[in-house]
Amino acid sequence: MAQPALLYLFNKEVQQQISLDNEQRKRDKRKQQDTLFVAQKHELESRKQSLQQQLSTKYNEVSVARNNFISETDGTGGTGKVGVAAVAAAKKKEYEKLDAEYQQLNTQLQPQIHTIDSSLLAIESSIQTEQKAFNELLNDGFLTRIEALNNLIKSNAALQYRYYLLVVILLLIELMPVIAKTLLPAGVYDEKVTLRQNLESTIANSNNSKELQLKEMYNQLAFEQDQELIKNFFETTQPYRKEKVNDALKAWKESGDSFDKFWSTIKKDLLTKQEH
Repeated sequence: MAQPALLYLFNKEVQQQISLDNEQRKRDKRKQQDTLFVAQKHELESRKQSLQQQLSTKYNEVSVARNNFISETDGTGGTGKVGVAAVAAAKKKEYEKLDAEYQQLNTQLQPQIHTIDSSLLAIESSIQTEQKAFNELLNDGFLTRIEALNNLIKSNAALQYRYYLLVVILLLIELMPVIAKTLLPAGVYDEKVTLRQNLESTIANSNNSKELQLKEMYNQLAFEQDQELIKNFFETTQPYRKEKVNDALKAWKESGDSFDKFWSTIKKDLLTKQEH
């Protein structure tokens, strides 16, 4: 309970720290996004640089040929003769050839460069979209405020002493009822509660003991009744069993079977089996 009170006491400082923390979270998120796409962006930029280098090299060749042709025609270079002589015509032809090659190469490479630029823009757009969605999640909720307070304590020495002092004071306030109850002697109410607890415990033990006695008496009487019934059953059926033994004995004498077979029949039909 001390934490909400501390957040309230340092509310302005916490709000300021939240702003700083959220800005740091934005920068960290941006770094994560850049790290995620760094390999892909590096590959695209390398391809683009290679294509642009090819165009630049070819353009430099065209520029040199154009300058040679111009200097030849105005007499500032080459043979030093003004006009379109045979040498100037050859240089013009070389310039036009190189310029045509440059235009053809530019036509071939510009779509590739445009595709690479589109891919880079798509990556940047994806990063910006993710960054925007992340920024909308930033808030000043309870956990964010707790983290801001912790960061504030770490960076502010003046706050540390006061923070821990207030924590101790608030904890003592919260624990005061428990401390008072522990240190002060028991009152009339506490004695009544103790007596009531003892009474309920005695009644519960008595009821449990009586219930146990009833169950034991029931089990004992059931045992005695079942024992008497079994004795009566065996005493009642004894004459009939003897009669069956005599009939089986007469039949065995007439059949001529072995004694072992006769005994097996008696055991199967007349002897009782043990309970399991």
